[in-house]
Amino acid sequence: MNVLWVADLFTDDTSHFQLGTGEIFVAGSGAEALALFRQQAIEVVVLNTPLPDWTAVDLISEMHALSPLVPVIVRHPDPTLSEAVHLTRAGAHEVLAANGSMDELAQTLRTCPELCSDTDAAAPEEVWRSMLIGSSQPMKELHEVIRLVGPRRCTVLIGGETGTGKEVVARALHLASPRGGIPMVAVNCAALPEHLLESELFGHVRGAFTGALANRTGRFEQAHRGTLFLDEIADLPMELQAKLLRVLQERELQRLGSSETVRVDVRIIAACNADLLDRVRTGRFREDLYYRLNVVPVTLSPLRDRPGDIPALVAHFIRRVAGNEGIRPKHVVPEALHRLMTYDWPGNVRQLENAVETAMVLTGNRDVLRPEDFRLPHVPLERRAVSTARPVIPVPDAGLDFERTVGAIEMSILEEALRKTNGNKKQAAEMLGLKRTTLTAKLKSLEETLAYN
Repeated sequence: MNVLWVADLFTDDTSHFQLGTGEIFVAGSGAEALALFRQQAIEVVVLNTPLPDWTAVDLISEMHALSPLVPVIVRHPDPTLSEAVHLTRAGAHEVLAANGSMDELAQTLRTCPELCSDTDAAAPEEVWRSMLIGSSQPMKELHEVIRLVGPRRCTVLIGGETGTGKEVVARALHLASPRGGIPMVAVNCAALPEHLLESELFGHVRGAFTGALANRTGRFEQAHRGTLFLDEIADLPMELQAKLLRVLQERELQRLGSSETVRVDVRIIAACNADLLDRVRTGRFREDLYYRLNVVPVTLSPLRDRPGDIPALVAHFIRRVAGNEGIRPKHVVPEALHRLMTYDWPGNVRQLENAVETAMVLTGNRDVLRPEDFRLPHVPLERRAVSTARPVIPVPDAGLDFERTVGAIEMSILEEALRKTNGNKKQAAEMLGLKRTTLTAKLKSLEETLAYN
């Protein structure tokens, strides 16, 4: 069992709890702890508070964002009941007195392998499946892709509108792989200027540029034997695209200012909300890098295309907010749920999460959430028409024959399916999610309707 021991001063005898064949990694600050957490396959964290640079709550939050399954045991100098509750809600596995016996700590540590192994042994897939909320057809297809692709080393390019959950899917892919025991490393390529982004990705040596006062390990090296998630990859500058391509091809890099070659074993998952192929056509993204990244493309559906997932998402966000804020979960009345399911959601799942959190907080002690509690900005009709890409049937001033118009649309769909399957009704029915008898009956009924009218 690999233990990360975090303490301002390391004075304890840890021989009591050096279990199995693992190692003990010692960090004297929060920053050093995070660096080790990213680099090593840490299984348990022992966090001695206080630290000189991080609060226990912030450090736990940062660690769980990287790897949510790693237990964190907090040793506190004054573990009052309120403080213990506060730390437990923040994600601490156990809160112990800092002056307690090492035997007590050793006993607590012995429960952690059971905790981890039970979670994995019960069903490894359950960990990542629980991160993906919804049972719509797009979500079922996404589950299947992750099940098949997750265990492989192949590069994945995740596309989709802003707020659809691309990083969540990246973490699910990571946890579904043999690399899931190592924290995933994430970089937002749009968040840093070019000169800082290069150092962030590849690292630098002391003196490489003004302000480089010490060597820095880049994100690629931090993700060695794990996964590197490159978000907003479309914004990567052209010069860095060439360097990224070399790392993907050769699996090696050079730190900024160094001629030394460093070998890395990293799985790449990239994401963008832009049309990357369009950027290739306009010369803003390298074509060779595009095909290196686009080995397995995954496109996330916008929330408006899967409204049936909204009730489950709302329930999930209510539980999360209630846990984070220490309040009771609330009930959503059917009218409010209907409003949420018929809204267009230009900000997708992220906007829904924010709407639920706002409603939970601003309704105080009230146990019920009503339609007016969800503050949803108006979505212009133009935005809906463009974003949904749904066909709009014009209604002339003189009116139209509704049954005939709808029948003609249905008939055209059936005929197209039959055309693609060379008239095979069984295959056409499967393509449309129908039974063969249902398709045959619909054809007969529509032929009679259209002939009659």
